[in-house]
Amino acid sequence: MKNIFTAFLFLFSTLSIFGQNGSIKGKVISNQGYPISNANVLISGTNIGINTDISGDFQIDNLAPQTYKLKISYVGYKEKKIEAKVFSNQVTTVATIELKEVNESLDEVVLKANKTNKFYKPESTVVSKLPLKDLENPQVYNTIPSQLLSEQVVTNFDNALKNVPGLYKLWESTGRGADGSGYYSLRGFAVQPTMINGLPGLTNGTPDPANIESVEVIKGPSGTLYGSSLISYGGLININTKRPYFDKFGGNVSYTAGSYGLNRVTADVNTLLSTEKNIAVRINSAYHTQNSFQDAGFKKSFYIAPSLAYEVNDRLSFFINTEFYNGKNTNQTMLFLDRASELRVHNMDELGYNNNRSYTSNDLYVNNPTYSLQGEMRYKISDNWTSQTVFSRSNAKSDGYYSYLYEITNTVNQQAPINDGIILSRYTSKQNSETLGTDIQQNFIGEFNLGNFKNKMVAGLDFFNQKVINNGTGYGNQGYVYIGSNNEEFQAVLPALHEQSGTPMGTSYPDDSGVLTQAGADAGIAQLANPGAQYSESEQKIYSAYVSDVIYFMPELSAMASVRLDHFSNDAHDQTAFSPKFGLIYQPILDKVSVFANYMNGFTNVAPVTVITDGNQSTQTLDPEHANQFEFGTKLNLFNNKLAATISYYDIEVSNRALRIDIDADNYYYNQEGKQSSKGFETSITANPIEGLNIVAGYSYNDSNLEEGDAAFENRRPEGAGPQNLANLWASYRFQNISLKGFGVGFGGNYADENMIFNRNVLGTFTLPSYTIINASIFYETEDFGITLKLDNIANEEYYGGWSTINPQTPRTLSANFTYNF
Repeated sequence: MKNIFTAFLFLFSTLSIFGQNGSIKGKVISNQGYPISNANVLISGTNIGINTDISGDFQIDNLAPQTYKLKISYVGYKEKKIEAKVFSNQVTTVATIELKEVNESLDEVVLKANKTNKFYKPESTVVSKLPLKDLENPQVYNTIPSQLLSEQVVTNFDNALKNVPGLYKLWESTGRGADGSGYYSLRGFAVQPTMINGLPGLTNGTPDPANIESVEVIKGPSGTLYGSSLISYGGLININTKRPYFDKFGGNVSYTAGSYGLNRVTADVNTLLSTEKNIAVRINSAYHTQNSFQDAGFKKSFYIAPSLAYEVNDRLSFFINTEFYNGKNTNQTMLFLDRASELRVHNMDELGYNNNRSYTSNDLYVNNPTYSLQGEMRYKISDNWTSQTVFSRSNAKSDGYYSYLYEITNTVNQQAPINDGIILSRYTSKQNSETLGTDIQQNFIGEFNLGNFKNKMVAGLDFFNQKVINNGTGYGNQGYVYIGSNNEEFQAVLPALHEQSGTPMGTSYPDDSGVLTQAGADAGIAQLANPGAQYSESEQKIYSAYVSDVIYFMPELSAMASVRLDHFSNDAHDQTAFSPKFGLIYQPILDKVSVFANYMNGFTNVAPVTVITDGNQSTQTLDPEHANQFEFGTKLNLFNNKLAATISYYDIEVSNRALRIDIDADNYYYNQEGKQSSKGFETSITANPIEGLNIVAGYSYNDSNLEEGDAAFENRRPEGAGPQNLANLWASYRFQNISLKGFGVGFGGNYADENMIFNRNVLGTFTLPSYTIINASIFYETEDFGITLKLDNIANEEYYGGWSTINPQTPRTLSANFTYNF
């Protein structure tokens, strides 16, 4: 009885002590404003601690009343220490704790780069619309951080994407209406950059890199979370913008000068608007001017991107990002091969093109003003659930002259024989186009337990509206170009060609008969049957609902299941598509090695078509086209974050491609038996093997084939698939010797296999040669400033891109950058 009384007294005393204890609660975010889940919050000098939840929140209970020192840490971020005083029977709420990414400023580059894998981002909140670690995500993606762009002195978006395995530029940005941004090949399919912060961000030009915090290239058909209108079966390109931070006033100004008249000035300024440090504004801006490496051509642009972050309280926050871009440039040289006749030349040696010739003038340019607004409201419903409401509005215009060269040699040969070289006709249009995009999303993001299993989930609704208004002209002839060695033959046929087209002959070059002025372009357009503006308007609306859940059967084993319902509507038809996605992750070594497999689906809404039966026209309805991907591989994060890698094999099959079947003159219809396959292997590595050395490298192999389809292309590699083999490398070393502290060197480049830009059964194949581009840099950095010298294409390699076109690329260039930090 005495022992029982003693035990009861001890228990009562213990409960009394606990009853007098207090708690500490708070929230951990990144300096870009995102909540950080699984951050470690530890009471210094003890083993007491906790990890933050999906919303970045934490609470440590049963603490005796006194002052504590908390240590907050997360991989890839600078550790932070704060003090918090606990009172009896009270919950102490600390101010929002903001962790800065390592190497966010130059002082961290100098002090920390030798201890971190600074080009690796271990987590994303956009790829799966959930805060997931890379090792937890069964989908493959590559991240290009702003630190890498700065180190490489990247002044244009195309060069930024050279750091992504398996990504290849097909077309330059044309600036023309509706689809004027650049085209890239990804896993065998063409894709354009259309996403900003995971939302539609339309442009007819090239995104300016000044406001890029990171670029995420998400691999594979991603229709389940991103729909179909703005992405491809190969994946999507998403730009994450820089966000205001709440700890101080700061920023930098930068000036870059280089070859071909490059002058670029950028500014990044962050400031606080409240004494409570809960309202911040950040402005990024750039002025850029540069001439072409060819005999004509230029680019001028001004860009400004103000953004605002407002943390109302620990539950409610707002983020607004705006971007204004005004670009003016000549479109780059594009030589279109004849798509209607058998090829006369099959490679660059046979063509004999002089890549110094642009076949344009600085009088023929297009303006591409672009405006984008994004607003986000986050509200913490409970400890485990957050509401995210986002709005996006973008407006892209094309105003000016766009021209291209199209081979017409075989047509000319019907009148007078051309025995050597090819003749191309220049076609020019007066562009006047506007594309408007509106997107509204409502997402609910949270975590919960289903029995004994932890779940992370996002459920959302999405409305997207896109309207294209075109008031431009058709394409009029503006002279003819000859590429070959027998100018006499060209001069002999010129009078007849110009008489036929009704255009005046120019005298600038013996191999170019165009009048390369705006007046010359207008004269060619005036000869069209309908020379005035050809007004057209199209609009599409898409209503979508989606849900994605990650269930953790155990810490080492998790699965992802997602589904989307998408309803497409325009003036012509309505169509509904269903898109599933599944993934499995197993981590044999927790937080170090994961093995994954995924099934992913993408789709395209297909419009009805006109068919003929017994000479009578009718409408045939078609099903949505679908792409299905199966992929497996492994992801690594070893040696205390010093080596991160992804290795995967994928197999994409596209079905339901519509094929027109002709029976006779009075009967034809469409079936959907067209099929395309794209299989491949990819690997990417980011590493910090020794102090001061950082490496980014990648390799990809792609095998694409049109198995069933248009007879002209069947059983051939698609022309938009790009090269089979691609490789990229960038390595930089910061000297550790005290006498060389602050100095560093960089080295790397790209390899591309030969590329069949024209590949058809009857007409033949045109192959661009393989190439290897080598780049190098030397730099010096201090806390206050940095200087970098960069030499691109050291060997002055002559190389080309294309997609049934021939597009000359930039030769050797030298650039020098100076950055001042404040």
